[in-house]
Amino acid sequence: MTQTAPTETPQPADRRYVSTTFPAPGPAGPVDGVALVTIERPDVLNALNFDLLDALADALAALDADPACRAIVITGSGTRAFAAGADIRELAAQSPIGLLVEDRFGVWERIAATRKPVIAAVRGHALGGGCELAMSCDLIVAGDDAWFGQPEINLGVMPGAGGTQRLTRAIGRARAMELILTGRSIRATEAEAMGLVSRVVPAEETLDAALELGRTIAAKAPVAVLAAKEAVRLAEELPLSAGLRHERRAFFALFASADQTEGMAAFVEKRAPEWKGR
Repeated sequence: MTQTAPTETPQPADRRYVSTTFPAPGPAGPVDGVALVTIERPDVLNALNFDLLDALADALAALDADPACRAIVITGSGTRAFAAGADIRELAAQSPIGLLVEDRFGVWERIAATRKPVIAAVRGHALGGGCELAMSCDLIVAGDDAWFGQPEINLGVMPGAGGTQRLTRAIGRARAMELILTGRSIRATEAEAMGLVSRVVPAEETLDAALELGRTIAAKAPVAVLAAKEAVRLAEELPLSAGLRHERRAFFALFASADQTEGMAAFVEKRAPEWKGR
């Protein structure tokens, strides 16, 4: 991987498929605290094979362990696709027993387990596994040239990396059922109206907008950001009463952090806080 600043965190990702730049390069210089991870298969519209997903999970794990990294942006190389889907040639050769025994799909849990905030910067196609990857992120910034969908039904299969679950939670049962059973793709503006996408921007501004969003998040109290992300994620899984209990415990726990003391003191003293990340 390519890095513009040294880090003590090992970076084992396969350079054929994934590149990482930390800090990320912004239009006005490096974006402090934000890493850029790029999927590097533009010749096949960034199709996701198993080795690429392993490399992506490795890259995210390394950044997650680096205290200097506070937010991550994932994008696809080129302008035609974030990721057009799974590598169908590789997938077509699989067997049920092979998929079970080798557990190559377990990499999706590794990707979703990233604790730092992850933002997808999507241009072009985000279909099938590409849509599932975008939904595994915490926020999606889409260019107005982006398309989203789960077209697996057209191949005689169904989403297998979270599509039926995350899409339903994002846009509701009725809309998810339609998209999954018809294989229809939707434009970024429709995805935003449905609640799948955080924001839509002009295509050429997509990456800069995602990096700026990452910069905003990276400037917040790191411990509180981790706790808040976990609580929001759990809202998709827990009953309301359990979610509220978790939220309250996390809120109370933050009063043991140096950042809570600093943040409230800075507010009272009318100055910018200096976060310690602890």
